Amino acid sequence: MSVVKSPLSERDGKAVGDALQGALVDLLDLSLLAKQVHWNVVGPRFRSIHLQLDEVVVSARAHSDTVAERASAIGVSPDGRAGTVAKTSGIDTVTDGWVKDSEVVEIMVAALSAVITRMRERIELTDKPDPVTQDILIGLTADLEKFHWMFQAENA
Repeated sequence: MSVVKSPLSERDGKAVGDALQGALVDLLDLSLLAKQVHWNVVGPRFRSIHLQLDEVVVSARAHSDTVAERASAIGVSPDGRAGTVAKTSGIDTVTDGWVKDSEVVEIMVAALSAVITRMRERIELTDKPDPVTQDILIGLTADLEKFHWMFQAENA
């Protein structure tokens, strides 16, 4: 059952909906991963990395809301449940316990790289069927790439 009528064709709505759902899951998982290492980072760069991780969390959460609302606007019910995120995210999990600041940087570079790669694929997939969604994905990918650059510079 679809409560909201999509302005897109059924085929385009499915393709764009899948791209948005994948983006939602990756953004939610990125925010969770960043918060997990935020709570467990240790080392001489604790404070700066701790604060930098909060910036990623705030950005990922804001973008996930935009993505979910775009999905709703085109008649696709977004699914941000924990089980869905755990099953479909493209980000590797992190271990529990304390994590050295340099390891946190490596974890974040890898996680951001994975998400950026998948976002760029979604940007290409949404080019023709929905430039509005593509624009959203381009903007959030730019933010993710900025974080990716900043974390890479931490261990340079």
